[in-house]
Amino acid sequence: MELTLHNSGKTKASKVSVSDTVFAASYNEALVHQALTTYMAGARSGSKAQKTRSQVRGGGKKPFKQKGTGRARAGTSRSPLWRGGGVIFAAQPRSYRKKLNKKMYRGAMRSIFSELARQGRLTCIDDFKIDEPKTKVAKEMLSFLGMDNLLIITDDLTPNLYLSTRNIPMVDVIDTSEIDPYTLIGFNNVMITKPAIEKIESWLT
Repeated sequence: MELTLHNSGKTKASKVSVSDTVFAASYNEALVHQALTTYMAGARSGSKAQKTRSQVRGGGKKPFKQKGTGRARAGTSRSPLWRGGGVIFAAQPRSYRKKLNKKMYRGAMRSIFSELARQGRLTCIDDFKIDEPKTKVAKEMLSFLGMDNLLIITDDLTPNLYLSTRNIPMVDVIDTSEIDPYTLIGFNNVMITKPAIEKIESWLT
């Protein structure tokens, strides 16, 4: 299939041929949902922690004698029934990670790229490089493309490119190694540099 190819030299857009396997695959909604939930689950910190009665400091001495006080018997002041005591079912650090086979993940990514292409939200640019870290230069390039809410995928994310685009609202630039399903579907438009397409095709073919 073919994608629209924008030229960074501000000349007329043309077409570029891409792999049908990666950019013209059928859409598998269930697989994309599974890949997305797996990615989001893996991003959870799972660092919540509470202390049980055995982990709370103190409480080694019996607070008062067993009989004759008129109070309920107690063996420790760190009981969950007492203020300052432990938690009955204490939350512990855990991992929310889910397992997803590599073939399934690659299949989901092919579905996402293909659906973006079918909806006309995926385009290509021959190159996207900035010689100096200036937001003004990046804005001029983006205004020529005429797109907002844009994700740009490049094969080499240089410091100049990162510094030039980080303050532009609703625009993000990532490397091919940072591609994930959540980021891909979070933008209205996705633009990929030509060298990045070759890397993506070698990864997903």
